[in-house]
Amino acid sequence: MAAKDEAEWQRNRARLYAPPPEERRAAAAGRASAGRVGMTRAQAAALLGQIAAEDAKVGGGGGG
Repeated sequence: MAAKDEAEWQRNRARLYAPPPEERRAAAAGRASAGRVGMTRAQAAALLGQIAAEDAKVGGGGGG
């Protein structure tokens, strides 16, 4: 399926690389997909905050 112009090429590319419909519905509903690995930026920031609090409790300052 050859594109006749740039706009058609962009539409074809978007359609080919779009996530599956189930994944789009889950993302729209605010849920992570079942196969997703990792954490969000908010989760990472919260984890770093917890680590910093634990570090402060045990006297680690990292002041080199």
